[in-house]
Amino acid sequence: MILCHGEHARTRRALASPSRLLAAALLGLSLQATHAAPDYPVTAAQRSTARQVAETGVPLSELAPNAPESHVVRRGDTLWDISKLFLRSPWRWPELWGMNLEQIRNPHLIYPGQELVLVREGGRARLQFGRAGSGTVKLSPRVRAGDVDNGPLASISLHLIEPFLNDAIVLEADELDKAPRIVAGREGRVLLGRGDTAYVRGEMPPLRNWRVFRQARPLLDPDTRALLGYEAAFVGSAEYVRPGSVTPSADGKTQEIVPGTVVLTTLRQEAGAGDRLAQAPTRDTTNFVPHAPSAPIAGRIVSIYGDGMSAGQNQIVALNRGRVDGIERGHVLAIQRAGERIADRTDPQRAALQLPDETHGHLFVFRVFERVAYALILDAQTAVRPGDRFTQP
Repeated sequence: MILCHGEHARTRRALASPSRLLAAALLGLSLQATHAAPDYPVTAAQRSTARQVAETGVPLSELAPNAPESHVVRRGDTLWDISKLFLRSPWRWPELWGMNLEQIRNPHLIYPGQELVLVREGGRARLQFGRAGSGTVKLSPRVRAGDVDNGPLASISLHLIEPFLNDAIVLEADELDKAPRIVAGREGRVLLGRGDTAYVRGEMPPLRNWRVFRQARPLLDPDTRALLGYEAAFVGSAEYVRPGSVTPSADGKTQEIVPGTVVLTTLRQEAGAGDRLAQAPTRDTTNFVPHAPSAPIAGRIVSIYGDGMSAGQNQIVALNRGRVDGIERGHVLAIQRAGERIADRTDPQRAALQLPDETHGHLFVFRVFERVAYALILDAQTAVRPGDRFTQP
């Protein structure tokens, strides 16, 4: 019996039947162990793929070259890690799910301590619970004492994107232009750090938590130069102290403006005059599962978050496609590097050749706006640059 608390305990007990255990062992995520496991949707296309694969299993050629015979789910594993262990393409999770559809009722839950066994028969492969070579499938979780309080695992390493789930924003218009702004620091300080007092002009409701942004900059489509939105770089957070006021001066002819006061609580970079304040929303901890787009899609990388000239694995990029283009949270996309134009040195005429475009990495979309999306670079063979193309994997 697994000892847990509250709703999380009831969720684990509900998963204890054989028909549900692999549901708790393949796919899913939760930011914290104290959160009850949500019910993530499974699309009709994903379920259809799983059913098709369940009929025959996965061809051995689709397995990863070094797919293990078994794997005990460990704390720190992710859906991406486990899918990559067994399949050549980690985003093809419906096929991993379909390897044993009868036991996988909810593909979004996976817990530490459970064992996955790869069974190869007749040129096909399926996943089962239990110990390899035992002759039977032991449908029970194997939980270490240190795993009892853990929730289901994340689809990817959430610490890489969690700071950006609310802090990276793209606005349809330059809405921050009229937002409250920092006008000064205490004792004439120009650059402000954590714990410093900042004085603010503008209308500020007495809400405790605020976010601080650098003035938004326009994002332009690399192909059309059309305005996609305004990206506001996150500076840090602030706590409301007191409101500002406007009172008549002693001579009654002018007004005396007293700015409001905030204290800077956390900072990614130094704050200063001109930085804008926006109300802090409820943190978005909605989870998502990696999957390929259901229809062809192509676009370009607009920028590297933080104004970098190039980026590599685990960095964030902005894409010139968004909600209106069919981009979804959880989409996995292939990064394409344009093929070079070279001369054929084996040809006396030195004919010009256009080498084909090549995939050199993958992106994971985690935040989507109307015409822009943010994505994490999952892997990259060479540097990723603004202007690089992306397509479905």
